[in-house]
Formats: sequence, structure tokens, C-alpha cells
Amino acid sequence: MRFNRLDLNLLVALDAMLTERNVSRSADRMHMTQSAMSNALNRLRGYFDDDLLVPMGRGMELTPRAEFLRSAVRDVLVRIEASITTKPMFDPAHSDRKFRIFVSDYTMGTLIPHMLALAHRQSKSVRFDLLPQVAQPQRALEQGEADLLIIPTDFCSPDHPAENLFSERFLCIAWSEGRYATGPLTLDDYGRAGHVIMQPPGGAPSFETSTIRRLGIERRTEVSTFSFAGIPPLIVGTDRLATVHAQIARQASLNLPLAVHEPPFEIPAMQQAMQWHRHRTQDPGLIWLRELLAASAEKMMSASVRH
Repeated sequence: MRFNRLDLNLLVALDAMLTERNVSRSADRMHMTQSAMSNALNRLRGYFDDDLLVPMGRGMELTPRAEFLRSAVRDVLVRIEASITTKPMFDPAHSDRKFRIFVSDYTMGTLIPHMLALAHRQSKSVRFDLLPQVAQPQRALEQGEADLLIIPTDFCSPDHPAENLFSERFLCIAWSEGRYATGPLTLDDYGRAGHVIMQPPGGAPSFETSTIRRLGIERRTEVSTFSFAGIPPLIVGTDRLATVHAQIARQASLNLPLAVHEPPFEIPAMQQAMQWHRHRTQDPGLIWLRELLAASAEKMMSASVRH
């Protein structure tokens, strides 16, 4: 099929090349030979009268025209995929659909177990691909790599719909036999102590770190880790402090010798949300998943209040 003399089949190849920035990897992704992909690139160059991909060192870079086309082509393909592959009805009891959800390890250890338990009551065949949170999760939505993101509202894209799931406080934890075992913590204690923090891969700060920085609070970081859930064991046997989600603090204190304190300053609560691509708002499967997550969040927060 052609549109304005462009073979629309070439759009899929163009999308792969704009994403991979490599002809060989694009060919592998498309299950094509490298020569066929090179031929597609030459045809696209002729149509757009632009090189699109140019050699740069050992790799290839996009031309300004290609950068302009990248998001537009991806948006078109996501819209087509959403229209063609979305079924008019979704019955979880008879579906083997796989949902791709980007989550942090905090969400993995707190909300997701409730979601899986509720989903299991409705379906034994629906599958879930829980993928690690990345530095720019919005790009996963744009590229159709994720059905849903679970992230703080501060990190949500303004270009796609989102819905709040729950509000999460932050607490401080210390070794129950250490210097800060007994509270309350003072601001001097907080400034004097060494801290364990979570540093996401890619260099961007976590919600808690960026919030504390905005408050003008300085922390002396002695240990950083890539995992929220991995922080509590690193506190035991030391005089360090950590500022963690209340759900993590409560869970960890049940199994580890930890003291839990209120922070010596007011930290705004984190609003945790789910976000999906705007073209998938009416997808019956995603509507079911969003309702499932909302119910799971309510169940999780009710359980934490009881404890």
C-alpha cells in the first residue's frame, strides 16, 4: 500500500532503524536480511531526500529530519497497532494476553503481590511481564514497549493519561542496637549520620532524593544501591540511617532488627500512579488491568492500616 508515493511497509523498517540506529540490528529485529534492510534505507532516503542515518564514529546518528520523523512514525505505528490488535471485549478467564508493566522494585515488593493474587482469582491464563523501571519510562510508552507504567505522579508524562493509585509516606530506619535506635530523630542527628540511599541506574535521582534536595536538606551518603528493597539489610550493624517508603520500613522491621522513626522534617507524600498510552485508553484489557491495580492498591493500603 502506498500513501503519497510512499510504500507504507517501509514505515516499519524506518521505525526500526530510527530506534536501533544500526542497519544490522534493525534487520535482526525485522527478521530481514541486512541487504534487504539496506535497500529499504536507500528507498527511504530517496523518498525523503535525506540521508536519515549518517555514520558517526563506529555508529550511526540521526539527521535532523530523522529526529523529526522518529516520534511521528512511532506514534502512527502505535496507533495502528492499538486499533488492529485490540479486541472489542476482554474476558480474563479465557485470555492468555501478556501485559507488560514497568515497575520499580519498591512496587514489585508492595503492590504487585496484591495485584497477582487478585488476578489469579479471575484468570489462570493471563500473563504479566514485569519489567525494570528505566530512566525515561515515558519512552517505553511512546515506543509501545510497555502497556502500563507504575511511577510517582512527578515523573508522569503530560502527554498521556494517568490515574493515582495511592499515597505513600516516608520513614527513617536505623539499626535497633545502634546510635539512633531510640527516637525521636533530630535534624542534627540526620545531618550527622551517614546515609544509605537508592540511586536508580542512569543517574537520575529517586523521588525521595529529589524531594529531600528540594527541601534543602543535605545528606552524607556513605552507601548507594540500585534497589529500594535492598536498603534495610544494609542498615543493620551500622550507625547509618535510611529514608524509605513506609511500606518498606514496616515490612523490613518485621524481620530485621530495625528501629523506625518519623523523619525530623516534613517530607511530602509520594503519589503513586499508573500511566498508559493515550491511544490505548479504550483497550478493554487495559481497562481490566487498571481496575485490578486500583483494587489492589486499596487492599494494600487497608492492610497497612491494620498493621
